[in-house]
Amino acid sequence: MTMETVLSRSIRLICAGGMAVGIGMSAQSAFAQEAATQRVEVTGSSIKRLAAENALPITTIRADDFIKQGLSTAQEVLLALPMNQSTTTSSQSVGSGTGGKSSANLRGLGTNKTLVLLNGRRLASHPFAAESVDLNIIPVTALERVEVLRDGASAIYGTDAIGGVINFITKRSVKGGNISAETIAPFKSGGGTEGRLNVSGGFGDLDADGYNVFGVIDVHKQDALKSTDRDFSRTGVIPERGLNLTSGTPFPANFFSANGISGNPSFATGCNPPSSAPRARNKTCRFDYTQFVDDIPKTEQESFLGKASFKLGESNVAAAEYLHSRSTNVARVAPPPLAGIGLTIHSTSPYYPGGTGGTPAVAGLTGEDLDLNWRPLESGQRKGKDVSITDRLLLSLQGEMAGWDYKTGITYSVSNANSAFTGGYVIDQRAIDGVGNGILNPFGPQDSAGAAYLKDSLLLGRFLEAQYKSTGVDFTASRELTQLPAGPLGFAIGAEYRKDKATYNVNRDLASQASSSGYANALDQAGDRTISAVFTEFNVPIIKNLEMQLAARYDKYNDFGSTFNPKVAFRYQPAKEVVLRASYNTGFRAPTLYDVNGPQAITNTANTYNDPQNCPNGVAVAGANPNLVCDQQQNIRAGGNLKVQPEKSKTVSFGVVYEPTAALTTSLDFWRINLKDTIGSIGEETLFGDFAKYRDKFVYSADGKTLLYVDGKTDNLGEVHTRGLDLSVIYRFPKTPYGNFTFSGDGTYVDKYEYQVERDGVYKQNAGVYNDGSPVIRWRHNASLGWGSGPWNVTLSQKFVGGYLDQNTPPAFAQYVGAYSTWAISSTYTGFNHMTLTAGIKNLFDKQPPFSNQGTTFQKGYDPRFTDPIDRALYLRANYKF
Repeated sequence: MTMETVLSRSIRLICAGGMAVGIGMSAQSAFAQEAATQRVEVTGSSIKRLAAENALPITTIRADDFIKQGLSTAQEVLLALPMNQSTTTSSQSVGSGTGGKSSANLRGLGTNKTLVLLNGRRLASHPFAAESVDLNIIPVTALERVEVLRDGASAIYGTDAIGGVINFITKRSVKGGNISAETIAPFKSGGGTEGRLNVSGGFGDLDADGYNVFGVIDVHKQDALKSTDRDFSRTGVIPERGLNLTSGTPFPANFFSANGISGNPSFATGCNPPSSAPRARNKTCRFDYTQFVDDIPKTEQESFLGKASFKLGESNVAAAEYLHSRSTNVARVAPPPLAGIGLTIHSTSPYYPGGTGGTPAVAGLTGEDLDLNWRPLESGQRKGKDVSITDRLLLSLQGEMAGWDYKTGITYSVSNANSAFTGGYVIDQRAIDGVGNGILNPFGPQDSAGAAYLKDSLLLGRFLEAQYKSTGVDFTASRELTQLPAGPLGFAIGAEYRKDKATYNVNRDLASQASSSGYANALDQAGDRTISAVFTEFNVPIIKNLEMQLAARYDKYNDFGSTFNPKVAFRYQPAKEVVLRASYNTGFRAPTLYDVNGPQAITNTANTYNDPQNCPNGVAVAGANPNLVCDQQQNIRAGGNLKVQPEKSKTVSFGVVYEPTAALTTSLDFWRINLKDTIGSIGEETLFGDFAKYRDKFVYSADGKTLLYVDGKTDNLGEVHTRGLDLSVIYRFPKTPYGNFTFSGDGTYVDKYEYQVERDGVYKQNAGVYNDGSPVIRWRHNASLGWGSGPWNVTLSQKFVGGYLDQNTPPAFAQYVGAYSTWAISSTYTGFNHMTLTAGIKNLFDKQPPFSNQGTTFQKGYDPRFTDPIDRALYLRANYKF
């Protein structure tokens, strides 16, 4: 029995058979210390209240905790949340055009249904898709805590708050200076090393001096990790496990002759291992593109947060806050596939099979022209650079006036992003001319003339620019209206006005030169909208220890109308050890400006498919080029849709918090979310899996011989029904002569997740089953056991992601993806003057990601959305205060 197994079983026993537990987290206790008499604002409510009165289902992560654990980015912090199903990471930017953004996904409903706030106010969404905030812009080292509301909150915040709300809360003030440096170094060779440098400082005491000014500068970098740096991701070809994710556009080139002969001159000699391998049934070569993909791209993030606060009298504070962030992402994928562009070799070329250039002859060829599927390795990997820049200015005023608590602010936020080709993309016409004129050799290495020609044929430059701009003003006021028999009647009222504008500019003159760009036919798009809203909230004490929260919000959009969303919640404390809570609310998500106006780009499908009309059952029809129509990545068109309408939801939750002693706090919450008119696109595996049903989405050339693209644009789909349980426990062990021990955590179990691909369609199951691009994990938990004595602090932690039924293509290799459990240990020492040192090991037992045959992401052999390819890594951090 391994040490990992012993530790895992011990954790489960302590949790009484599986109560969820988490890393450095605390479930928001329903019972606060008697000294906590300050009225505070909590996420999910507009009414200030005593800390002891708050019983919302909130998970709080303290900055000190995630710093000790080596969670160096907002993305990593949110991966420690079991209710966060998956996180879009920089890895998903490889080949997918996300711009390198990172985003959260509470309840598995999608990143667009998780609202992200900074100090209680919105940020501009990343302009690519404009559906979520890029977590890379959050300056982690400026944070005091992260609050996660595990409940719908459209009645408070408006659109997007269906799966929940994540509120990043920065320090209120900083005095003195601080500098910290950290590194995460993998034990295994290859890339993936991270480094961070942070400098912060401030002066003035807000309470004593009446002002405080502080600033934080943060720089974070991570090196690229190649797929070949890890055994589990180095290939997309593992036949014994049913993994054979390859491309029919290889090096050397496959050909199809005018006489109907297909093949490859290098088939007899084994193609070009290890990147290309022979396929016996049609004597062609298949390209293992996984070998050329980054598991983690090279990333850099720089951010600055500055804040100046000034007291106006005794109870009012004016503040100006400015955030600037820049994120750079360099992703690499396989050399460009040149197929279906009219690439033809003539018998006059020295490189024609059997010609003077040394290409092996192929039986049956009589000198006719050959259509080619070719991938020029010597052009290098396709390399793209994405740069995202966010600026946000907030001017705010808050305090007390005439018996009211109030806050108001003006926010200006703008997010700019651009994408550029920086290597590997070959201009189509140059390739066509080079092969047609006998300069380029599609069947072997280039000579000096061919190499120089290919070098001069690369497409370089910026091809896409996008901007998302948001300007808003908000006002909220709250007070106790009157004294009821059971307590004070709390009341809040507020209003908000926001104007959003999005633009998408495509450099078609550049992008149209390379079919592999995906933007050859995309058009510029732009859209804007205004949103005005009023909202109110009541906190009504009904009887002693029973109170009701009533909230409602009315939003009016100039482009699709208005929506009204109420919420009712109850908090009941029948005994000092127990709090019962329940809520019902409706929610909505307005289609983003990208959902409506996004440019329609044609890209390759993630998986390979047979053209259902020209290669039925895997056999090409007469006259069709099997290298293009069979077992090949097909074209799919994605983009906005002017007819998209809002999503609507209903959420029910109820739970109990039990604190029998000051040492133990536990909670159990049930939640159920029903969503209709979901905004999305039908999954490619569903489209190709039922051609008869989706025939109208397959667009062919006039002669029917070429599948131009499959229509996968954004649309309103069917319903989603999901439900589950959140569990948490905090236990503070009795003090011992050997130090103090604490056990804490959270976990989530998804009992049901079913969805419809279209309105009134059949329901497909997703909980524990990979469907249409992703599974929903049934069970996740995080566990930590902490020890502290004097200047020492040690934490042992576990993150657990349950297994699921895999994508399983082909079905003969149906398999279950195993659970993924990783452990980490860290130690912090504060015994030095002004200095704090932290050292630890992440993924202590060097757990590799479990095998998956998924083909949705560019990385193969595992699923990067739920696992970490870094493996075991050393974490070091030094912090000096002055």
